[in-house]
Amino acid sequence: MVTLTENDKQKRRTKMDSFQVNCWSEHEELKVVMLCAPSIVDVTDSKIAEQVGWSEPVNHHKAMENFLALKTTLENAGVRVIDYAKELTKEQQLLSEQLINRYFVRDLACVVGQQLLPGNAGSSLRRPEYPYAHAILAKWFPEPFISNAQPSQSLECGDVMLLNKDAILMNLGMRTSLEAVESLKERFFQQGFSEIAVIDLPKGNDTLHLDMNCNVVNHNLMIAKSFVRYFPVQVFTAQGSYFDMPAPFLQRHGFDVYWLETYKTIPDINLINLDPETLVISKQASKQQLLKHPILSKKKLLEVDITELEKGGGGIRCMTLPLVRK
Repeated sequence: MVTLTENDKQKRRTKMDSFQVNCWSEHEELKVVMLCAPSIVDVTDSKIAEQVGWSEPVNHHKAMENFLALKTTLENAGVRVIDYAKELTKEQQLLSEQLINRYFVRDLACVVGQQLLPGNAGSSLRRPEYPYAHAILAKWFPEPFISNAQPSQSLECGDVMLLNKDAILMNLGMRTSLEAVESLKERFFQQGFSEIAVIDLPKGNDTLHLDMNCNVVNHNLMIAKSFVRYFPVQVFTAQGSYFDMPAPFLQRHGFDVYWLETYKTIPDINLINLDPETLVISKQASKQQLLKHPILSKKKLLEVDITELEKGGGGIRCMTLPLVRK
């Protein structure tokens, strides 16, 4: 891996001054995104994969090929891609390049409006990644980065979904706590969001974060596993809270739901919007199922082969941290 000199890093910091973080939804045009190259470690057999929470062994050379394919797809579409691993010091690199989950950058932080909120690891396996990434983000974006907003309890940002400028959906997953949500809700209200819906979905490897259960695929459409409709949401407002069910809550905020009865969790749900007309999806995704929906049938689908990376238990959304959408 290439390590940048201090002069190179200073140039990079200067370039970061050319934009400020800005995200109000999941569906507007993606302009800038942060990624991280996979580690240099092979997960060599099925038993080890199971013990570290992965589905299959992974070859790091194939994983890097997948990463470069994703990076190139985004760049060719006009997205500015930043690999934060290149910003680490030589000493940090020695540890970071051995952290097998480091390419799942979505969990590290989230841009909410014009603020950059740090997450807090809910897994000891991932804990070293967070201070490294947060230090870099704070250096790049000192004003938007809310250093004193890091929740005291675990909150991984794969459990945070921006529906629109009015509403946020969050999940109390295996790695996100209600205490963390409550500690951050005022930050969301300050940005102008009026409602934060919190759902508590089953806790397992195939339901690990919110974006493994549902996702925004258009300004007025979500896809979701069919069981999600049975779990109530607690909706927080600046005045208090109330309970509702997912479908009516989403409908009030302009969303219909495409309920999926059959699905492959990671490729079928864990995708991203490149812009209002385009989705970036896994080569393993069930394209025909997506195209059955009248709204999705009109979408352009950019397919990327990330099969090796998906064995780590996450998909395209997990691997991307949007910094600017417009």
